Amino acid sequence: MRCFVGEEEMNNIVAKLGFYLQYPFVQYALIVGVLIAFCSSLLGVILVLKRYSFIGDGLSHVAFGAMAIGTVLNLADHIVLTMPVTIISTIILLKGGKNAKIKGDAAIAILSVGSLAIGYLVMNVFATSSNISGDVCTTLFGSTSILTLTEEDVMMCLIFSFISIIIFVVFYNRFFAVTFDENFVKATGGKAELYNLIIAIVIAIIIVLGMNLVGSLLISALIIFPVLSSMRMMHSFKGVVILSGFISVFCALIGILVSIVFSTPVGSTIVVADMALFLICSLIAKIRRI
Repeated sequence: MRCFVGEEEMNNIVAKLGFYLQYPFVQYALIVGVLIAFCSSLLGVILVLKRYSFIGDGLSHVAFGAMAIGTVLNLADHIVLTMPVTIISTIILLKGGKNAKIKGDAAIAILSVGSLAIGYLVMNVFATSSNISGDVCTTLFGSTSILTLTEEDVMMCLIFSFISIIIFVVFYNRFFAVTFDENFVKATGGKAELYNLIIAIVIAIIIVLGMNLVGSLLISALIIFPVLSSMRMMHSFKGVVILSGFISVFCALIGILVSIVFSTPVGSTIVVADMALFLICSLIAKIRRI
């Protein structure tokens, strides 16, 4: 009887998925989710190895503040303001951090908390909606934005994702060198500052796009967890990059499909899937060592 019920429930889930997959908004969510997850994992490897893991969280809060200002200004497309502000903030943190009086985590924390506070204050003082709490929740946790994408949003994501992937492939060897030994690159005449600048710009683009998928508060998980999971299984830079891409895409698909079937928050479900796979990979790595 239990087996029969289990099989019946599984058939219902498959039927429900088949029904929802016919709708364009679900197809758009899957396409954008896969692209953002894959790009996040590529640049996430560099961030984790350069010990800039927390920068994703800080920059996502900067993007939230810029988005709040864009909402108050009634901009048709918030990305017009959000993208440049996030890119400039990334450059300041990564390029100017060495010469700044406030460095590392302290600079990221100041920028993160300040932007988050300003964004929330602006949205409350200059309210343009009767449901401020709902708007803030959607922006912070990506509750519904991934399921309300338009064809233009998908095309924009396709273009930026394609550019990010091409840049990563073209500059793969340079990024590898800068990640592991930046001083050696400078000593041999390499343009380390230029490569760091390119990394900063691509990271900013991915973070702004990723806000539609998991929201401002959860974007760091999308960047970090797949990389940490793959590091438990692989011991080479190339292996970590490939496996983290696979893990990130797999968890994004699982998270989106589960959220559709069981009506759970999309961003949180994806992050929970990433966390579960990280625990599994950690367990496998521990068993290997034993």
